[in-house]
Amino acid sequence: MSLRVVITGASSGIGEALAVEYAQRGAQLGLIARRGDRLRALSAKLKADTALYALDVRDSSALQRAARDYCDRFGGADVVVASAGVGVGTLTERAEDRALFQEILDINVMGMLNTFQPFVAAMRAAGAGTLVGIASVAGFRGLPGSGAYCASKAAVIAYLEALRVELRGTGVAVVTISPGYIATPMTEKNPYPMPFLMRADRAAKRMVDAIERRTRHVVVPWQMGVVGLLLKMMPRVVHDAAFARAPRKPRRETG
Repeated sequence: MSLRVVITGASSGIGEALAVEYAQRGAQLGLIARRGDRLRALSAKLKADTALYALDVRDSSALQRAARDYCDRFGGADVVVASAGVGVGTLTERAEDRALFQEILDINVMGMLNTFQPFVAAMRAAGAGTLVGIASVAGFRGLPGSGAYCASKAAVIAYLEALRVELRGTGVAVVTISPGYIATPMTEKNPYPMPFLMRADRAAKRMVDAIERRTRHVVVPWQMGVVGLLLKMMPRVVHDAAFARAPRKPRRETG
């Protein structure tokens, strides 16, 4: 039987690359994103059985309906990947950035909860399944100008760890993937060097392999795992001095 895989954020970036990789492996796909036109264009290129859902992951009711439809069509889901995410520069001192903080946290954190929740009970009952959350190395330490994004990814890492322990012994695995720099539309505007930058298709292959192994937490590419470990071990006084003048992620201009 074909693997049944649901992916949010499938219209671009890592989500799109994962959809392509899973299609090549013969999966039956449920693809979710806000941009329906991009989903249809992607589906037309894939040689796979796909169900498309144009919705916002902040809409829990819409995700519930999509999950029911997908499970009715395919009999359930084996893998659910919460890949939808947004990341732009934010500054606490700018009052207009409050809405951006809220948007980033709602999409990156609550959107992941909304994605998983409709599938958990059925997976527990079946004693099988894998929930996959796309976190980030940016969640390891706070970076200036990226407070909302770093906070959201740190929350995601902690949330996934809690969920993994909650589901221990049920047969349901929880996989955390922390990408480093992957060549996607989200990173192409970064005005600073991106060490170990990896093509999205290569990253997707490594991620899917890790999902199949049910690896608890994987960093892609692996070199950024070393960087991340060093960041976590770095004393605060050293971290603060090292990053005080670091280049900032571009802000989304408003108004």
